[in-house]
Formats: sequence, structure tokens, C-alpha cells
Amino acid sequence: MTAPQPVFILVRPQMGENIGAAARAMLNFGLDRMRLVAPRDGWPNSRAVATASGAAGQVLDRAGVFDTLPEAIGDCDFVFATTARGRELTKPIYTPEGAMQAARDMAASGRRVGVMFGPERAGLENEDVSRANAIISIPVNPEFASLNLAQAVLLTGYEWRRGAAALPAVAPGLGGTDMATRIEVEKLGDHYEERLAEAGFFFPETKAPSMKLNLRNMWGRMALTRADVQMLHGMLRQIVRQRG
Repeated sequence: MTAPQPVFILVRPQMGENIGAAARAMLNFGLDRMRLVAPRDGWPNSRAVATASGAAGQVLDRAGVFDTLPEAIGDCDFVFATTARGRELTKPIYTPEGAMQAARDMAASGRRVGVMFGPERAGLENEDVSRANAIISIPVNPEFASLNLAQAVLLTGYEWRRGAAALPAVAPGLGGTDMATRIEVEKLGDHYEERLAEAGFFFPETKAPSMKLNLRNMWGRMALTRADVQMLHGMLRQIVRQRG
């Protein structure tokens, strides 16, 4: 069973466009629980809907709207504050990756987790941060630390999805192609061995078995796609055709 997801809480967001962009970022990573605290331009907001566009509109449709932060986080068992401020407050500080791992662990045990994001102009105030259990600090360039609201939501959502999906760091396949089967690689080896024998490559005869073994080993070592195999067959045919 998939662990319940955290709720993303936008505190006093100022622009509808940023709320809509945050909704899109959330849905990109399978998150749809949004709460809004005192949005500056009221709610609903046509600009938010226009920016969310398409399927992400469902995130806005389900969004809870609250007048105060304590109301918005009232049912949460643990709350993160995404901020570069509040360092003078004694709280644990997580990276987005560490925070979302902790959120998954807590959610799996039935605890409700909230993640707060501050308004665009200056982020969360210390009074907001004081209500959180811990801080999420995104490791940005200290000389340009300003992040758009939707960017912060996207980075945090990405870390949630990355851990939940348990994806490998490197995908074993290649985009847009299929890997060659063993029989296809075997036939490629047969083709080259046959043509190389005709060309007198396996000389002296006493070394032919080890040379053929090394050649087979080379083919077996290579991660060939079907397109690679077809191209290598074609190259060899063209060389033979030109020599003939």
C-alpha cells in the first residue's frame, strides 16, 4: 500500500499564477493535497486556474482555504517549514531529500505531514516557522538564494516522488529503442566470424579458437540495441560488397 502523501500548504500566496504553477508542479509528482492560507487576491482565482490548465485544475478544485495558519495545520502531526529564514529558532534542518524521506516514514506509520511554503515576496515569517517541527533548507547558491514559490514546490515534490517510486539513478535501457536479444547478438557474432574467416583474419590457425572466443566475449560484453545490431550487419555487408 502506498503511504499517504503530505499536504502542501501555501501560506499567504500573492499571485494566482504562482498558485496555479504550484498545482502543476504538485501533480507532476503525484501530489494533489493543497491548502491555501489567506491568499492575497482571494479564492477562487481565475489566474490560478488558467496557469494550472488541464488536469492540474483538480488540485485547485480540491484545495482547502483557511484564514489562519493554525487552522491549516491543525490536523497535522508533523509540519515542515520550507525557508531560508528562522535559523535563530532551534529546529532540525533537513534537505528536501531528507525531509521527504522522513515524511514517507511518518506517513507510513499513519502520521499526517504538512509542508509549508511562504509568500513570494519574502517567504515565511519567523512566526510561521515557529509553528513548524522542522525546517527544509534547499541548498541554493548563497549569492542568489531566491526561489519562486512553484520552484520550491517542484523541488520538494520531486524528492517525494523520487523516493516513493524507488527509481534507479541510471535507467538500464536506452530511450526510444529496444535492447538486442541474445540470439540477435549471437547471429551478429556468427556473421562477423564467417566474414572474418573468409578474409583470413583468424591466423595462425593455432590461435583461431582463442581469437574467436575473444571476439564472442567482446560481443557479449557490449550493450547493443537492435538498431546497433542492424547497423553492424549493414556495415559488414557493405564492406564485403565493395571488396567483391
